[in-house]
Amino acid sequence: MAHYQSIALFVVAFAVVALAARQVGDIFAHFKLPKITGYLFTGLLTGPFILNIISEEAVQSLRFVDEVSLAFIAFAAGSELYLPDLQGRLKSIGWVTAGLVFFTLIMATSAVFFMADFIPIMQGMLGTEQLAVAILAGSILVARSPASAIAIINELRAKGPFTQTALGVTVIMDVFVIVIFAISSSVADALLTDVTFDFSFVLLLIVNLSMAVILGGILAKVLSITLAAKLERVPKTTIILLFGFGVFVLSTFIREYSHEQFPFEILIEPLLVCLIASFMVNNYSKSRGEFREIIEKTGPIIYIAFFTLTGDSLELDILIATWPIALVLFGTRLAAIMLGSFTGGVIAGDPMKHNRFRWMAFVTQAGVALGLAKEVAVEFPELGTAFATMIISVVVLNEIVGPLFFKYAINQVGEAHIRKTQVFDGVRDAILFGHDGPTLALAQQLCAHNWVVKVASTNPNFNSAGIDQCDFTIHHISDLSLETLHRLDAHKAEVIVAMLPDEDSYQVCELAYENFGTETLVVRLNDPQNYKRFRELGTLIVDPRTAIVGLLVHFVRSPAVAPMLLGAAENQDIIDIEVRDPSLHGVRVRDLRLPLDTLILSILREGHTLITHGHTRLQLGDRVTVVGSIKSLDEVLLRFDA
Repeated sequence: MAHYQSIALFVVAFAVVALAARQVGDIFAHFKLPKITGYLFTGLLTGPFILNIISEEAVQSLRFVDEVSLAFIAFAAGSELYLPDLQGRLKSIGWVTAGLVFFTLIMATSAVFFMADFIPIMQGMLGTEQLAVAILAGSILVARSPASAIAIINELRAKGPFTQTALGVTVIMDVFVIVIFAISSSVADALLTDVTFDFSFVLLLIVNLSMAVILGGILAKVLSITLAAKLERVPKTTIILLFGFGVFVLSTFIREYSHEQFPFEILIEPLLVCLIASFMVNNYSKSRGEFREIIEKTGPIIYIAFFTLTGDSLELDILIATWPIALVLFGTRLAAIMLGSFTGGVIAGDPMKHNRFRWMAFVTQAGVALGLAKEVAVEFPELGTAFATMIISVVVLNEIVGPLFFKYAINQVGEAHIRKTQVFDGVRDAILFGHDGPTLALAQQLCAHNWVVKVASTNPNFNSAGIDQCDFTIHHISDLSLETLHRLDAHKAEVIVAMLPDEDSYQVCELAYENFGTETLVVRLNDPQNYKRFRELGTLIVDPRTAIVGLLVHFVRSPAVAPMLLGAAENQDIIDIEVRDPSLHGVRVRDLRLPLDTLILSILREGHTLITHGHTRLQLGDRVTVVGSIKSLDEVLLRFDA
């Protein structure tokens, strides 16, 4: 009873530390550092070697957290491998993967083996034992990080053969590394227990892998049944995690039972079982979408717990002693990646420019590599956490510099499609693409608010007939190409509004986003299925089917403000103004001398909306939302302009 009470106390203490780790991770992210590094740092700080909030006894008692997390990491790795996504670049993906696996495995294993006398945990070991440790380390250093790669690709909106190959290789490598680790574990176990390498060993290895495949298939069926059940997401997630934990319990039982009953050990790699199950659910189950949703929603919680506990288990003295070793392994791995990716790309016949930069896409490591390092401590207690500490120090280096390399490579091969920076010319320009009555009405309203408006239409018969006072120009265009946008001086426009069919509107918005960095893109949506595509461009979307309902709701809930949203309020309006006057940078809102009938509602800064108070300081580039009389708003506009 006392034992379970102790575990309960350890769980509560660890939960508090994990909550703190989440905040520290956010702080690290603010400084462009990986959140995982923040979690590891928090764990190291609160662990046995510094603050001792989480004692060594607690770390051992919380081993089940590791096993649940490792199962989840294997599920996540398998869910990334979706076969239809790999079609079209299989030749390049296959050869580059082969090159990376071959060179990384050989060079990393050799480096660890020949540095054995300088690595604390390997000093005094027999040659076969040193080889076992080197094989385990080499297999882990093969790992990549699909999550990091996907995040960078999304951030840069990268598209093209280089990006497609890089992502495909990264995803496949995460699967291969677990298979390689399963084989390496069996080989290392044989070396550490003096098993003879003969036909019986090969047969045992085949039995181990076959049992993993069979158990993976059974687990996939069980997961599919669970996902098909009429349960909420939280109960389903709990059941899936319990099944993953059960795989580790079963693997340990089979290993211990076989060790006692037979002259050999049956070592079933639990990560491989979970990986196979996840792969089968992701590719051959109707529940693929729900499974991926569970992985995405649960991931942040699991990663916080796992990496914080990993930090708690780090041995600070080993970490300090192995940093020079980590730097050597880091350099060796980089050299192996360069050779492997270049050789594979050349054999596949890829462009030489891609081959020269390709290695930069494969430096990053994260979840799977750290998971495998911890798995060694679970499967080989004689190595303790010292082995994991050495590998984690290498992974942290790869995790920090890897994303920088990948971003540089994508930009160098020209596959980044990020928003270009726009320079304000002092005039508020708007370009409207459309050829109907609402286009003309919008143009007229903008002109009334002192905007310089151009209307672009592919309809040669479109004109402003019926408009009493026309202060805008209509440009008849033949296409929606980049050249056409240049002729319209689109680089000067602060706002581009697309009121065309969705494909045409998307073409206009994408060209403006990538080539001009247009500050505000507005689109009238026709098909709701295109909503996500436009949102990825940061476009403001107006859906005619819901816009009227939304306005009516505002009229009911806030009848005083709704007319201002429509521009129907007498002598009052709401506008956004960008802070362009350098003298206002750092000025508190309360120190601004603004007309008394105006009020600052909020500030948009770096994509985040700030609810203002008197102490809020302005920054250049802030988008300030102001409400007031039309005359006073004109004064505010002049005050904020450069």
